Amino acid sequence: MQKLKMKSKNLTKENIEKIGELFPNVITEMEDEEGNTVRAIDFELLQQELSDEIVEGSKERYQLTWPGKREAIVAANTPIDKTLRPVKEGSLNWGTTGNLYMEGDNLEILKLLQESYLEKIKCIYIDPPYNTGNDFIYKDNFVQDRDEYLEESGQVDEEGNRLFLNTEYNGRYHSDWLTMMYPRLKLARNLLSVDGVIFISIDDNEVHNLKKVCDEVFGEKNFVTIIAINRTSEIATNNIISKHEYIIVFCKNTDEFRVEGIKKYTISRGTVGNANQTMPVIEFPKGLRCLDIHNGVYETTRKIEGSNENIENFTSIVVKDGRLYEPIKLKARWRSSNDMRNFFKNNCRPTPAKISGIIEEIYFKGDRFMPQIKKSTYEKIPSLYLENKRGSNDLNKLSMNNLIEYPKSVSLISKIISYINLRDNDIILDFFSGSATTAHAVMELNAEDGGNRKYIMVQLPELTDEKSEAYKAGYKNISEIGKERICRAGKKIKEETGADIDYGFRIYKVDSTNMKDVYYHPDELAQKMLEQLESNIKGDRTGIDLLTQIMLETGLELSLPMETEEIREKEVHFVAGNSLIACFDEDMDEELIKKIAEAKPLRAVFRDNSFKSCPDKINLEEIFKGISPNTDIRVL
Repeated sequence: MQKLKMKSKNLTKENIEKIGELFPNVITEMEDEEGNTVRAIDFELLQQELSDEIVEGSKERYQLTWPGKREAIVAANTPIDKTLRPVKEGSLNWGTTGNLYMEGDNLEILKLLQESYLEKIKCIYIDPPYNTGNDFIYKDNFVQDRDEYLEESGQVDEEGNRLFLNTEYNGRYHSDWLTMMYPRLKLARNLLSVDGVIFISIDDNEVHNLKKVCDEVFGEKNFVTIIAINRTSEIATNNIISKHEYIIVFCKNTDEFRVEGIKKYTISRGTVGNANQTMPVIEFPKGLRCLDIHNGVYETTRKIEGSNENIENFTSIVVKDGRLYEPIKLKARWRSSNDMRNFFKNNCRPTPAKISGIIEEIYFKGDRFMPQIKKSTYEKIPSLYLENKRGSNDLNKLSMNNLIEYPKSVSLISKIISYINLRDNDIILDFFSGSATTAHAVMELNAEDGGNRKYIMVQLPELTDEKSEAYKAGYKNISEIGKERICRAGKKIKEETGADIDYGFRIYKVDSTNMKDVYYHPDELAQKMLEQLESNIKGDRTGIDLLTQIMLETGLELSLPMETEEIREKEVHFVAGNSLIACFDEDMDEELIKKIAEAKPLRAVFRDNSFKSCPDKINLEEIFKGISPNTDIRVL
């Protein structure tokens, strides 16, 4: 029973909650005038979220901060003039697959996915570089030429983007790692669906800081658990032996998140031994199954001297053909009296239990007539996972021995993904893909249960060391290892199971914008892209390149079917049927425009200089008004 507040609604508190939904990191704690600790807004952080410049502040408050945090917020919010370019060569089953493999800096890719995949990702798993003093950490917006790279003895990817070696002697040892992770997590949160979840592998060096960062980014109330994962190899120091690492789990919204992926059944006895339990009389209907009970008439039930779980019957009990022949009334200290009554009222059909699960059946077992309650429920996420295996064994089975250090095991990723109820076409994202263990796990799960889960793998094409086994085997960067692993794993799964699943993937690579020296802010797309492409397309860009950038900026998923047809000797591109139709060829005439309009596209895009004559361009909107008035027309 709720007590009446007898006062008007606290609009300030409500507004704080609304702001917290948009920016969880600006929620802090402070003391009110009466000395009570209350939730409040960090206005300086809120101002930082709404500013492209670094906002200075000095007011003390409860928060996690470090040198570089404000730069990290700016890094997350600043737009980029980049795009993704499709790479059909090397892709597998381009025309039919729903899986994506993306090469480039994951911060840039996460930004590029903000429109097309906003709140569309059901599950994220990442295994970011552990901050051990030896790992290379992404250094955002820092590009050098090869000579400068050699002079400073740094590391770069094949595009010349420098990677940063964060040693434990660096004064910003923790700060640099947090500055790398913070903007990526902020952008990842935007992509999670309202019922989505993120799993993050981590070790002792940053687990405490990562938990605090996630409290800010996702909100403390959306913390799920920290799983201790058994290490496959122990790490010994002078004083301890480290036998475990961690997976931190946060959801997007705790009110919507459900762990309903691995179904299981529980059977519990209908009574309890609590002497204070009430003893109601319940009528058990005829027809209930009687397990291990012979046909006959029984005059007594469970009667054990001194037991609190004895059952009292008021009439004879008749069993015929393994079923209760007529209703009976029993009195006992019942475990779930209301649940049993609800189940019987529902004509013994599956009925939600009060606490969790679905009551599937109530039956008697043994001639003492102890009721058994069978419930279907789901495995919960454990805080301790001991069944971990060596991920290197998974690669060895694919004849890819010693190519990656410390890969995660397929069984581990499969297990954590399985806790979530992933429906057909739900997407799993891994933006620290490495050797693509997550893609391997998704294919194995789909082969096992016939599912149609989709994945997006994101990996920086970090160069392999010339002394490494990977380099000697011909893999010049980590992305090449990941793509080859997906191909080999898919082939092996198909050979072993014969499963008819999606084994393919489309490759996209980060590149500069398709436009010449034009910087587009997201909010300027509708104006600038509609006005000035005539002389601003780079010479090496194709129609599919342009189509991909348009898909990203109009919120269409990059896995949608893409087809190209020749109509009136012009290339016309179709995305998901009539979801988007585009033509970038020159000398378009009125007849071609009519043909496109007759397809009733939801969106239609043309180049500004593609029309055969000025009247054709002027008549464009009039043609669509007459044939397809609801089409969203855009001109590049």
